[in-house]
Amino acid sequence: MPFGAVRSIYTVVNDMDRMQAFYAEALELPRAFRDHDNWCQFKAGPVVFALSSAAEAAKDARGSVIVFDATDVGPVAARIERFGGRHLASRDMGAHGSVATFADPEGNLFQLHVRPGRSV
Repeated sequence: MPFGAVRSIYTVVNDMDRMQAFYAEALELPRAFRDHDNWCQFKAGPVVFALSSAAEAAKDARGSVIVFDATDVGPVAARIERFGGRHLASRDMGAHGSVATFADPEGNLFQLHVRPGRSV
């Protein structure tokens, strides 16, 4: 299988300080790390939950985006398109690997994350 489990879910936010405080206090999620106003990740079980700035998120993302682990995007991309989805973009994140952003037939965004050393 060219992709695996859900790797993470992130929610795009405008006010990182306010939203970090909300999730840390209201849901009592411990913060794992924060990259200034770009990204804030919480310890929430086996799936990563994070807050993302618009700049760090998939282009035009709103709300939440599911990120799946992937080993090879090529065959999956062809299948996604065959069933009405669209490949929107790919981004190299250096030491963090790379992501390919897709839209499902209704326009909902999701991403496939490829660990470093593999290609999107």
